[in-house]
Amino acid sequence: MEQRVLKLAGEGLRREMGDQIDEGLRSELQRQGIWVTSMQELYNWGRQNSIWPLQFGLACCAIEMIATAASRYDLARFGGEIFRPSPRQADLMIVAGTVTKKMAPQIVRLYNQMPDPKYVISMGACAISGGPFKQGYNVLKGIDRYIPVDVYIPGCPPRPEALLHAFMELQRKIDGQKLTGEGKAGFLDPAQPSEFPVPAFGAHDLEPPANPDVFHPPKIERQQ
Repeated sequence: MEQRVLKLAGEGLRREMGDQIDEGLRSELQRQGIWVTSMQELYNWGRQNSIWPLQFGLACCAIEMIATAASRYDLARFGGEIFRPSPRQADLMIVAGTVTKKMAPQIVRLYNQMPDPKYVISMGACAISGGPFKQGYNVLKGIDRYIPVDVYIPGCPPRPEALLHAFMELQRKIDGQKLTGEGKAGFLDPAQPSEFPVPAFGAHDLEPPANPDVFHPPKIERQQ
């Protein structure tokens, strides 16, 4: 049996000659207690199961985030156990709550201090678009105007289950990232920026009002 397994492994690996492994071969090897994987799968598996969120909250959505990390929902089951107080030790920013224009520069500055690879979850209607305060002069109409967002969570406020779902969606995104070749992860591309300009307080608003390299709103064409 051992010779048969090794023969199957050799034939399968020669046939594939790449990162993809024949599923029949994988199943046969697993039945024999042998796990075959690639460096890319192992790397992504380690990252998606050891996500360290940055420990801060902005408004009422932060209460739901705290509940997600508590014993009832237990975010630690999915690999997000450690909330770090320093951005230099975190790789996930959960923007939980209303982002005022006074707070926006601080959030961008914290994001710039996080090491690559790093991810952002925009939690709640306020963080996504300003929510019920969208028409207010002091509320930013979406954090994606200044930093890239990976997962959006609608709701006001979203329940802890929604944050768990967003966390698992982020894990699926990490699991699908490539290390080499076309379509590889953005943080591996030296041309992709790791830091973004911190907005400053102008005479009437933040300057710039949005980062054009990040914020690409859809164009609205009105038909007459």
